Amino acid sequence: MVRRMETEKKGSMSVKDAGRKGGLSTSKSHDRKFYEMIGHKGGLKGGQRVRELIEKGKETEIRKS
Repeated sequence: MVRRMETEKKGSMSVKDAGRKGGLSTSKSHDRKFYEMIGHKGGLKGGQRVRELIEKGKETEIRKS
């Protein structure tokens, strides 16, 4: 099943094509270090959320005991 968002067109470019074009444009203007930096930022933010969820789960277990 094809997602509607990917096939829906405004003008002559699909959402999928626009994303690809933007990604290629970004890759031309940024180097590997840029991608490492944004990946690191995402990992930090995601890691914090995981830690919060683990703590919340532990608290729930203690209350059930």
